[in-house]
Order: sequence, then C-alpha cells, then structure tokens
Amino acid sequence: MEPPTRSPGGATRCRRAEHVRQQLIYLIASSLKVLQLTTTEVALPKFCRRLQYFLSSEAAGASWRFCNMFDKPALIAKFIGLTVVLIWGEIKFALRAAWVRHRARWLGATAASDRTRNIVIVGASFAGYHVARIVAHSLPPKSPYRVVVVEPNSHFHFTWVLPRFCVVKGHENKAFIPYGGNVAGAPDGVIRWVRDRVESVSPASVRLQESDEEIPYDFLVIATGSKVKGGLPSRVNATDRNEGMKRMRAIQDGIEAAKTVVVVGGGAAGVEVATDAKDLYPDKRIILVHSRSTVMHRFGKILQDAAQKGLERLGVEVILENRVVNEDAEAGTVTLRCGLEIPCDYYLRNGICQINCTGQQPASDVVSGLSEAAISSTGHINVKDTLQIADDDLPNVYACGDVAESEAPNPNARVAMRQAAVVAENILQAARGGRPTHTYKTYWADGVIKLTLGLDRSVSYSGDGVSELMFNGKEKEVTLMAAMAWSRMGQKPYEDNYHEADPEDVEAGKTEGT
Repeated sequence: MEPPTRSPGGATRCRRAEHVRQQLIYLIASSLKVLQLTTTEVALPKFCRRLQYFLSSEAAGASWRFCNMFDKPALIAKFIGLTVVLIWGEIKFALRAAWVRHRARWLGATAASDRTRNIVIVGASFAGYHVARIVAHSLPPKSPYRVVVVEPNSHFHFTWVLPRFCVVKGHENKAFIPYGGNVAGAPDGVIRWVRDRVESVSPASVRLQESDEEIPYDFLVIATGSKVKGGLPSRVNATDRNEGMKRMRAIQDGIEAAKTVVVVGGGAAGVEVATDAKDLYPDKRIILVHSRSTVMHRFGKILQDAAQKGLERLGVEVILENRVVNEDAEAGTVTLRCGLEIPCDYYLRNGICQINCTGQQPASDVVSGLSEAAISSTGHINVKDTLQIADDDLPNVYACGDVAESEAPNPNARVAMRQAAVVAENILQAARGGRPTHTYKTYWADGVIKLTLGLDRSVSYSGDGVSELMFNGKEKEVTLMAAMAWSRMGQKPYEDNYHEADPEDVEAGKTEGT
C-alpha cells in the first residue's frame, strides 16, 4: 500500500505548525533565560542552542517527549508572560537607579556623616545583598538614610556550584564572589559595609559580636538565611574565603583517596555530588542513601525520574527509604537503619565517614531575643504578607530569604530575591512616610531548578503543580555558571584582590575584594 500523500494545503499547514512550534520553543527558552538572569543573577547558558537538539532529526524519539508540553498551553503562556514582567521590572529599576545617580551629580548627595538614620541589613547572601542593591540605588541623594550591611563572610558564596567544586579540583576560588559590584555606582556615603556578626537585636539597635559596636536602626532586615550542621557541600560554614577553599579541597582529597564514598541525602546537592564523583572517578563505589521513597522528592515525577535515571546511568548505587544510624571510624563502616553495614573509607582523610547532604535549618537565633512570638515551630521567622515580622510592635523589622516562613515548597535563591524586592520597596515607601503595600505571594516560577547529572549533563525543570516541563542540557564548562554569576554581580571573572583591599573602601562598601 502506498503511503498517503499530503495536499498542497496540508503541507502548508504543516510548515506553519512547524514554524509556530519553533517560535514557541524560542519563547519558552527565552523566558527561562530571563527568569534565571533576573532572579538568580545567573543564566541558563546557550539555552536556545540546546533546544535545537529537539528539532533535529537525530532526536526524533526525544522530541516527542518534548512536544508533549504543547498540550500544556497555560504553563507556556505563563513563561512568556513572565518574560515580559521580569524585563519590565529590570528596566524600571535601571531607570530609577540612573535617575538617582544623575540627581546626585546635579544636586549633590548627603554626606556620609549626615546620614544619621540607618537601614540595617543582617546578612548579605541572595536576599540581603539584593535588598542592599535595590535600596542603595533607589534612596534619594539628599536622603538622611544610609544602608548598613552586617555580614561576616569575606565573599558572596555562590552556593549553586559548591557541590561541583567539592568534587572537581582547581576551581574553588570561583565559588567566592567579591562583594561590592552590585552596589557600585550608588551615591557616595549611602552604604556602609561591616564585616561582623550580630550578637543581639533590640527594638532600636543591633549589637555586633566582634567589635561590640551598637548600631541604631530605623529599619531592620533579617536575611540570615539557613545553616547546615555538616557544612559543605550545601554551605561553606567558614567566613573567610581561603578557609572555605581549604575545606573544599579537603573534601576533594577525601573523595579522590577513597574507594567507597557514601553520600547521605537525595536532594539536589546529594544527587549532584554523587553523579559528579562517579563521573570523575568511574572506578570508585559511590553510594547515595536517602530517607524518602524517591530522590528529589520535593519536586515532580518527571524530575524525580530523570534524577534516578541519571544516577543509574553512571552506576551510582541508590538506597532509598533508609538512614545512616551509626558511623564507625575505626572499623571504617556506616550502618543503615535496615541493618546494612557499608564499608566506607572516606573518613580516613577528613575525620568523617560520609558526605552529608541533608537538609538545612533557618538561622533565626538572632531574632529569638527580639520577639519569641515571631519564631515558628520550625525555627523560621513568621512574617506578614508585607514581610514585616509577625509582631505588631515591630513594624519596622522585616525578614526575607530562607530564614522567613513562607509557603514556597522549595525555598531557593529565586524566592529569596523576590522577597528581597518586596522588602526593599516597602522600606523605600516607609522611608518616604508611606505605608508598606507591597506583598509577597508564592509563585509557580519559584520552583524552576537546574540540576546537573554528571560533569556534562543537566536538566532544567519547572512545574506549577499541574503541569511539568523539563529540558535536557549539555554542560560545556566544568565551572557551570560561575563566570556568569560573577559578571551579573558586577565583578570581572575571576579577578579578586582579597587581602589587598583598603580598609576604608571595605567600610564604604566599595571594595571588590572585601
């Protein structure tokens, strides 16, 4: 039987459908790229080029899975609409910052010594640094307010690359981005940078730990983030860049020397460390232990399946619904809840028998003395929709980022920076004598994630609770998006004058290597 022939009209319709399909792919890819650029300060590099794979004849089987997403027009429309909203938001911020700079040049700015009213920001990771960026560039030049950032770390920790750089050697410095670039160009005297910890908080001031200085505030932002008892690969747990690099190298050396490595925790950090380690050292035994029934359990089934297949492809042993209940450093074993005893020699190099990639806890201790009622049962800070803490006696105190209680199912940098924008705009309103009106609501795009599954493969995933989208990707750079993160934070990759910075520049928030 001869195959059916298409009419000329049918062929035209097919060409039009293919054209529409390619345009939709381009728009969705652009939406994802803008989403990354404007909310996490990094981008999905060369995303559109990767998507061309799905249009090629070699990917006929894969493209069908990809095309299934076109049965989900609502999610596609959301991506396209999100692109417009985010671009417009960045344009508005850029115009406002430019107007402030020009007014400062024409009319002059309030001297630092005359800025007697403080907006104190405790913590300068994704949330706190973003609040500082917006407020510093938006305060009127003649404003009596200044931004005071209290941050113990010498550098911004780009946590997304920590799992990779705990495995691959020679790139540790790239996870530590010098502060200063994001607030460069703000009027002189508008920002003060203090490298210290906050010891305690009162309704009117904060007291620093090292210097014992007391800093009064008109507005206070708690952006202390989360903490991980085990530290790397989720958090550095070191304030100095060089010490952080030293700890990363210790893990690298431990993995390199070991025959068997046990990774505990099947979230993003655990999956990435396990797949990177197995990809780099295929002859080693890498075991991933997770307490849930599936890895990446906070996300949708498509991502869970992709992560499981990525682990299996490389030969990582996955043990689900189990926990490590005992570590015996002398015997060189870990014991699971089910009774299984696993030989593990990673402890020989750094005193531990496993790489701990389990969950994080909010760093809310500093607020407990200020308002016990504002601390939730999980240790987060309860907040109103305006992100003011849930205490009517403290309307000038805000919280954002991982430390704040929110309904976001997967708290991440994207959530932190959206919350930071709400806090910044509300403080600017209140500083003008107005009432805070900006509110934070959880948003479907907060769940976008990029997950590496080995040194050269990744998936980018999004779900809105109803539909899911996922793109396979190829990673050409072992450093992932580190260079782009540096650039987006106003720094030239990977230039850093750490230990050479002028102390006065550090205090003024101008240094590029504080």
